[in-house]
Amino acid sequence: MESETLTKYKAAGDIVHKVIQKLVPLCVEGANALELCLEGDKAIEEGLGAVYSKAVKGVKVTKGVAFPTCISVNNCVAHFSPLASDPVGSAAKLSEGDVVKIHLGAHIDGYASISAETLIVGATAESPATGKKADVVKAAWTAAEAAMRLIKVGDKNYAVTDAIAKVVSEFDTTAVEGMLSCQQVQGAIEGKKKIILNPTPEQRRSTEVSIFAEGEVYGMDILVSSGEGKTRTEDAKVTIYLPQPEVTYQLKMKSSRAVFSEIKRKAGSFPFNLRILDDEKRAPLGIGEAVQHGLLRPLEVVYTPSETYVAAFHFTIALLAGGPALLTHPPVWYSADKLKTEKELKDETLKELLTKKLRDGKKKKSKKAAAAEGEEKEEKAEEVEEEKE
Repeated sequence: MESETLTKYKAAGDIVHKVIQKLVPLCVEGANALELCLEGDKAIEEGLGAVYSKAVKGVKVTKGVAFPTCISVNNCVAHFSPLASDPVGSAAKLSEGDVVKIHLGAHIDGYASISAETLIVGATAESPATGKKADVVKAAWTAAEAAMRLIKVGDKNYAVTDAIAKVVSEFDTTAVEGMLSCQQVQGAIEGKKKIILNPTPEQRRSTEVSIFAEGEVYGMDILVSSGEGKTRTEDAKVTIYLPQPEVTYQLKMKSSRAVFSEIKRKAGSFPFNLRILDDEKRAPLGIGEAVQHGLLRPLEVVYTPSETYVAAFHFTIALLAGGPALLTHPPVWYSADKLKTEKELKDETLKELLTKKLRDGKKKKSKKAAAAEGEEKEEKAEEVEEEKE
């Protein structure tokens, strides 16, 4: 990976971290979910405005939201980011003890860093969360730490899938069924290679085995439920859509073409919230045709059953010569003393895995490679001497 590319990823990751640092203290009893989402998106834009403001080699660097801010609570798995025009969603407020997931992302020149973390409203070291809430948050973060160490060059995607399942089971929790994490490339957060959580037999057959390679980037989404991990949709309105650039279709309706043109101009190929459109109330009419013909994919708001809780941690990671490197930051809110749980990781193999450093340092050359390099240098030196003679 070129150093300039890595710098852009890390700069985006720094901005995301600062935004989460800003949002975490605002997640208190009575806080409005819509206002938190608006504040998050605004802070991302402000952070991006302060970097890469000058053209690079005569070309303006594109920047933007790579994932709109979502505030998903308790048994809501993901993608809750309401509109002001929605009387129900816009009225949603946080309560003491809520399990809150903050999820957002930024990109610079199409290189996206996305992050998510979970907090429990009101929980502190002096008054820690207990029961299922504590179990599920600790399970999710422990699984995230294991995944970071298993997404490495030469290993397979299903090693991550199976390790996460084993970790969360020790906390009497379950990974959310069928959730995908993807390889990222410039301009796209859903690349070819994927890591699936808690797959059904059919999902396991349809999700290809892949091997991690140097230079790749992954957005790893750890989603853990205190229940069985099965999801369903409810009555929450879809507000986030993901463009599908590989799909081609000539829109027929004038209103559809106008809205789709606005989407391409403002969001490019990244997920967007209907809030970015000039008229969010009429937007669903304009995007209907694009959704119908596959140009846009709705990111539905999904839930696990009531009386369950879902915790999430999302990190973006690059596979470099010296080992995996986090492009996003560790969580802002999480610390073990805020969670009082009797559940602990007991599997010795997994416990040993968590003691390992994420990066071993620079990649060492094998003796064979070093010897070959030495011989090559000697041959070149002899050639130079012969030319001099």
